[in-house]
Amino acid sequence: MAEIEHLEAPERRLAEERVAELADLFRLLGDGTRLRIVLSCLAAPASVGDIAARVGASPSLVSHHLRLLRAARLVRAERRGRQIFYSPRDQHVQCVIEDMVAHVTEPRDELEGDA
Repeated sequence: MAEIEHLEAPERRLAEERVAELADLFRLLGDGTRLRIVLSCLAAPASVGDIAARVGASPSLVSHHLRLLRAARLVRAERRGRQIFYSPRDQHVQCVIEDMVAHVTEPRDELEGDA
């Protein structure tokens, strides 16, 4: 038991500025359009036009959201010839999104035991 007592809770280990940064990331992904944009390029890199068609938004709106997502280091851009393709920035982003999708698609009866 003494071994466990010396461990700090995750919220104490994370510096206050990192907590704010993390909250900003979740706030960005809280927008349905931005979340759909990230989801649309999980399986394979996608161009702005492809993303716009998948999420049902204009290319200019998608580009705006992609700028925000890139600034937050959630997606990365890769130029291929004249087009730019977007994908999750790294495996961390990929895993977080996939884990949250798995969480919300779990059958409800499995979750009710936790209440």
